[in-house]
This record gives sequence, structure tokens and C-alpha cells, in this order.
Amino acid sequence: MNDRYLSVDQVAELLGTTARFPRRLIEERRIRYVKVGRHVRIPESAVEEFITARTVEPVRVRRATLRRAA
Repeated sequence: MNDRYLSVDQVAELLGTTARFPRRLIEERRIRYVKVGRHVRIPESAVEEFITARTVEPVRVRRATLRRAA
């Protein structure tokens, strides 16, 4: 329970989006959230999990060895 709970606007600012994007995530249940009365709060760990789950790691391309033509 040491998690910090963020408002929709705070999550939008953290993600660099408009408030519409976190609201859509909540509506589609793609992120965990808590309802406190009529307020919606998103745990900071849920935002971190969302980002981690959707992070695409770069692919390391090995260079083919250069060969001389005979």
C-alpha cells in the first residue's frame, strides 16, 4: 500500500498525452485503476507495468563480414 495514486491528468502528463488516452485505457480496462467515489485513481505501479509491458527492445543486427570478390 505504499503506492502513489495518480489522477487521470497526472497520468496523461507522465505519459506525455492528453487526458483522453488514460481515460480510454480505463474504459477498455487495459490498465489497473481504483474508484474512490466518483474519482478514478491509477496506481503508479500500474503505469510502470503498462510502460514496461509495451516497451519494445531494439534488435541488434550483426554485420555480415565483408568478403572480397575474386
